[in-house]
Amino acid sequence: MATRKTSAKERPSYRCTECGWTTAKWLGRCPECQAWGTVEEFGGAPAVRTTAPGRVTTAAVPIGQVDGRQATARSTGVPELDRVLGGGLVPGAVVLLAGEPGVGKSTLLLDVAAKAASDHHRTLYVTGEESASQVRLRADRIGAIDDHLYLAAETDLSAVLGHLDSVKPSLLIMDSVQTVASPEIDGAPGGMAQVREVAGALIRASKERAMSTLLVGHVTKDGAIAGPRLLEHLVDVVLSFEGDRHARLRLVRGVKNRYGTTDEVGCFELHDEGITGLADPSGLFLTRRAEPVPGTCLTVTLEGRRPLVAEVQALTVDSQIPSPRRTTSGLETSRVSMMLAVLEQRGRISALGKRDIYSATVGGVKLTEPAADLAVALALASAASDTPLPKNLVAIGEVGLAGEVRRVTGVQRRLSEAARLGFTHALVPSDPGRIPDGMRVLEVADVGAALSVLPKRVRREAPQEEERRR
Repeated sequence: MATRKTSAKERPSYRCTECGWTTAKWLGRCPECQAWGTVEEFGGAPAVRTTAPGRVTTAAVPIGQVDGRQATARSTGVPELDRVLGGGLVPGAVVLLAGEPGVGKSTLLLDVAAKAASDHHRTLYVTGEESASQVRLRADRIGAIDDHLYLAAETDLSAVLGHLDSVKPSLLIMDSVQTVASPEIDGAPGGMAQVREVAGALIRASKERAMSTLLVGHVTKDGAIAGPRLLEHLVDVVLSFEGDRHARLRLVRGVKNRYGTTDEVGCFELHDEGITGLADPSGLFLTRRAEPVPGTCLTVTLEGRRPLVAEVQALTVDSQIPSPRRTTSGLETSRVSMMLAVLEQRGRISALGKRDIYSATVGGVKLTEPAADLAVALALASAASDTPLPKNLVAIGEVGLAGEVRRVTGVQRRLSEAARLGFTHALVPSDPGRIPDGMRVLEVADVGAALSVLPKRVRREAPQEEERRR
């Protein structure tokens, strides 16, 4: 008996629930978004169809005749946020701001909503996580009260679109996109299908009304933006709000920006009265002392294109256990371990292997770039020898496993920032470029040359030997 072949319409088809990519066979990993376990069967195989040419909605014109004034940015009223956005909010732009719970996203955006509101530009703040009275209490605390700032507590997409028709805002703030759901889509709020539908509807409304939109997004435990990755592709700007909950410093980084660069960083200080921008945040990362203390060294790090002076601290004590402790805060543990190995092998410092070592930064700043290697190495060596480094000294450079000090980017900008804050001496790799006036720079080729700036330690038994000689 002959068997009937399965037609194309009866063959199963598979679709990625993360990005929507379709295929005729099952795969463990989606080749489009690289997600594992998201390809599921959803129906018959997609039929091969062709699209006939249709009516053109907008005629193509030479690029020189396109009016670029429609993409002119308008200031948010917060200079630090404008710096990251590339000048402000562009009409029709959709911005996704993601960060951990409690980092200050709602506080920042409520402040932006009040400062961006004016007689000709209304702002609509839609909250899906809090009640209107809770938002009002926060607005009273940070002084974000304005007659042109409208507040609504909604979790239904159709109701949000209705508010847009009645208020006609120039700026929409949605806190957050994971709490709003569409009644026409199955699934709970925050699911992939719901987030995709809600974001798509708000993006279409923003483009049609030339309305700027700020969406608040959640993050996973790994720090990635929650929801489908398609959300990041649809929006125009993706911002990451970072900061330690126990520190005052907050950083806004640009991950994606269709209207500017992504190498700018905005610095904010979170306090009881709200959140304020820091045009000169270096003071948060420094500890001013009358006399230098062993185990401390200053460096200049680059956050985007902004130089920041930061302090590295180290402490070494005799270990009471067979395996000495290695504790870091604000520094990468792997980089600190590398510096310990380099100091022991290349710097001939053998007192580090059997001691507990603690290293940290001041002010909650995180130093991840290799340019802080030299400062970490000097702080560890200073703590091991119990001798302080010279006052008003900064150290800049990457340290290799062979002990060499390598060049880093932006040395001139780093030195200029250090000179502006009153530092007079610097340790840098060779060929630093133009040196600011009033600053003495020592070029070091390896760790051994850098360790020469440590004063010779006065041995504690010296007074006893002197008395014995008498």
